[in-house]
Amino acid sequence: MSTSVVFIHGLWIHSASWRPWQDLFDERGYHTLAPDWPGDGRTVAATRADPGRLLDVGVDAITDSYAKIVKDLPDPPIVIGHSFGGLIAQKLRDRGLAAGAVCISPAPIKGVRAVPLSLLRSSFPALRRPANRHKVVSLTERQFAYSFGNAISPDESEKLYTDLAIPSPGRPLFEASTANLRRTSPTAVDTHDGDGGPLLLIAAGKDHTVPPAVVRGAQQLYARGGVPAELRTYEDRGHSAPFDHGWLELAEDTLAWLDDQGLKPQR
Repeated sequence: MSTSVVFIHGLWIHSASWRPWQDLFDERGYHTLAPDWPGDGRTVAATRADPGRLLDVGVDAITDSYAKIVKDLPDPPIVIGHSFGGLIAQKLRDRGLAAGAVCISPAPIKGVRAVPLSLLRSSFPALRRPANRHKVVSLTERQFAYSFGNAISPDESEKLYTDLAIPSPGRPLFEASTANLRRTSPTAVDTHDGDGGPLLLIAAGKDHTVPPAVVRGAQQLYARGGVPAELRTYEDRGHSAPFDHGWLELAEDTLAWLDDQGLKPQR
């Protein structure tokens, strides 16, 4: 049985966002890792100081980077991802590299048709210029407050922006936004494969960046493929849910779900 958990961050947020989860999961007997995306600096400050290393990094490159890390572990780990990290978690599960996956407000996989206006507005800082596909994009504090901090206080949103926000490559957003217009896409996942381990999809009811309709769309794709993906919605939470003041509720519920799936480490 795997006792490893790999946490995967999303766009515009550093892997440091997972430290409270790592501390909690380590205390419960898991061995945790929160690797950086290829090109990220080891700290928020380092990433901000040298964003050029993130140029043109896309979904495939991020997935391959995590796949290499996962393959070096003794057993397939549990993968827990947020936003684009949730999409990467599904791709790792699809490759047979995960014992189970928890996807919090996951970016849309190919086939999800819902495109709420708030998703478009949240993506606009990158998608507004085609050249941003090959560039690195940063959010302003105001853009962050809309995309991540709309369900928390302005003071907390400002602190999260200061502590965790980083520049990110524009390419993943272009790959996701054009996925349904192309025959193949890096965001494609086999939603008919029921052998990839248990799958939990988590939606946040006030999420502007990945609204609940997008997460429901993914769950429906899995349901049509015969894969029992569980869907849970936290109605009063936003896109900052896994790293704002209410993170512990999601983390404890995730631990309970893993226990129910038989993925609790044996002491």
